[in-house]
Amino acid sequence: MSDAVEEIVNLGDRSYSVVVGHGVLPHAQNMIPSSARRVAIVTQDGIPTKYIPSFAGVDVSTHIIGAGESHKTLSTIERLCREFSQAGLTRGDVVVAVGGGMVTDVAGFAAASYHRGIPVVHVATSLLAMIDAAVGGKTGVNIAEGKNLVGAYWQPHGVVCEMDALDTLPEREMRCGLGEMAKYHFIVREDLSSLSMVDRIARCVRIKADIVSADEREGGIRALLNYGHTLAHALEIATDFSIAHGEAVAVGLLYAAHLANRMGRIDEARVDEHYEVVHGLYGLRHALPNGITPDQLIIDMGRDKKAIDSITFVLDSATGLEVVTGISDTKIREALTDLMTRLG
Repeated sequence: MSDAVEEIVNLGDRSYSVVVGHGVLPHAQNMIPSSARRVAIVTQDGIPTKYIPSFAGVDVSTHIIGAGESHKTLSTIERLCREFSQAGLTRGDVVVAVGGGMVTDVAGFAAASYHRGIPVVHVATSLLAMIDAAVGGKTGVNIAEGKNLVGAYWQPHGVVCEMDALDTLPEREMRCGLGEMAKYHFIVREDLSSLSMVDRIARCVRIKADIVSADEREGGIRALLNYGHTLAHALEIATDFSIAHGEAVAVGLLYAAHLANRMGRIDEARVDEHYEVVHGLYGLRHALPNGITPDQLIIDMGRDKKAIDSITFVLDSATGLEVVTGISDTKIREALTDLMTRLG
């Protein structure tokens, strides 16, 4: 555990640790509340059992959820809550999510809902979960009208980022995490490429922890974590989630740069910097799926949960990222054309 890094999400009496490193799985034992007599582990088939922590002195039940966005639904939440009841979980017990971002989203929402809220600990086994989904307390599931439209803010008691698990991660899942990692370069305007992977993940966690500590429920700067996500969520919906989240975010970052350029907020050199990070540093070269029209994307962007009274974007500027509304349909379409032309 010599390379373990601990970051703190500072939320007063609800503060918690995020431990990043190789061989850090035993930290999960210390994160469960002292009141717990039962632990409900929520995971998926395919998560190696060696990354499921052991817990001494408690009864443990295991609950398997399906893989893929088609299982990220209210029906899955209902099933989990019924299984928690059948396992005898009470308000003092704890849910432990072991897996990627979908697992932490679903298990976190189930924990927030069962008995109106019981503790949850996240053991993140994917890069996406480590730097984004497992940290910050956002939970949620999809409905037909949009991604993550139903959920709750429910902070975990602790997060373990077991980096050994990344060695078994499929290439596409790794790309998903890299898409989210790319956005942090632009949130803090830093080049993270010189850091080791442990330190880079820890730095992303620190950036998110500072933002969440300042704005837990997205009333202000937390919205900056959605950089690239307005188009990304629309792409996921339009393709019935055949494009993975991180791949969509990578495209969304590039689109946001083109839109900011069309609005005179950034110059062409800054657009090129986005391509250098997304395509160059992280190798995330994903074209727009065939058959998707600008009209369809605009409709789906308007359904995004971040929309206020118009399509809402986080856009770059000379002084940093900002939330921008009231953008003309013409600019949105022009930027889509720019993106399609450059991606080829």
